Amino acid sequence: MTYLRRFLALAFVATLVAPAAAAPKGWTEVARTPIPLYYYQGMTHDDAGNRYFTGVHIGLYRTDPALEETGRKDDVIPPEVHLAEQYNHIGDLSYYGGRLFLPLECYYPPAGNTCKTGSVGVADPETLEFLYYVKLDPSEIEKVMWNEISPDGTLLWTQQGNDLLAYNLADIDPANAAPEAAPIKAVRKLVGAVPPSGITGATFIGDRLFVAGGTEDGGEIYSIDLTNGTYRFETSADYIGESEGLDDDFGLSKGTDQIVGSLHYMVQPYNEEGIPTNGITNGVLYHFDKERSRGK
Repeated sequence: MTYLRRFLALAFVATLVAPAAAAPKGWTEVARTPIPLYYYQGMTHDDAGNRYFTGVHIGLYRTDPALEETGRKDDVIPPEVHLAEQYNHIGDLSYYGGRLFLPLECYYPPAGNTCKTGSVGVADPETLEFLYYVKLDPSEIEKVMWNEISPDGTLLWTQQGNDLLAYNLADIDPANAAPEAAPIKAVRKLVGAVPPSGITGATFIGDRLFVAGGTEDGGEIYSIDLTNGTYRFETSADYIGESEGLDDDFGLSKGTDQIVGSLHYMVQPYNEEGIPTNGITNGVLYHFDKERSRGK
């Protein structure tokens, strides 16, 4: 047997006896946690593991890493902003660099979106005080249902119809504060990047944007490659209710993550199909973790 043949034979035997490496498989639900009904629209977290929630329409709330409430503002939008813009809804929010970014829109049923504009509000995570807001160019976007900051802190992502739009985070600045400053424009657009179940909430895991959306029998979570706008299915949840925000635990140091699982999906009771799966007096966080299988 030549040296090369002996080497290949030994390598083959090694693959038979060596333990197979763990490989990512899929996301699986590991737990559910009831939350107050007014934690309704969205959630995010800071570097210390504190959580922030918006809801039912205009509230802003903070909890510690164990979800014990530590601050609240039942109407965080200042009266003058309500009056000037008619905003009465805050969607799935985001945190970055000591600021909370609040997606602002108006929704007055049955008329719906009567103001046809959207803005990003900025709030202080310590005081929960509204600081200022920056309007997005209404020729590009009619409302801001959610927003999420890229991990490198350069872009704020949101949605118009079936397209994703990105804005320079540096433009979400007091120098561009409304109503005095002109609306800012998007710097990127990914046409058709919204998955079939839509988007009610979003969070970044690595460089992929994870998004949740509602279906006829529950909700789905997809992840989007923002280099080209392609998406892939990640997991789903069967329930009667309403799909809302999405958050994760990635990047938190040990000891600051006190919620089971690593991906958290907000589900609320509102629906027009039947009795809500999780009751009518509270929302629920569905917690998911990444399965691992041996040698696959």
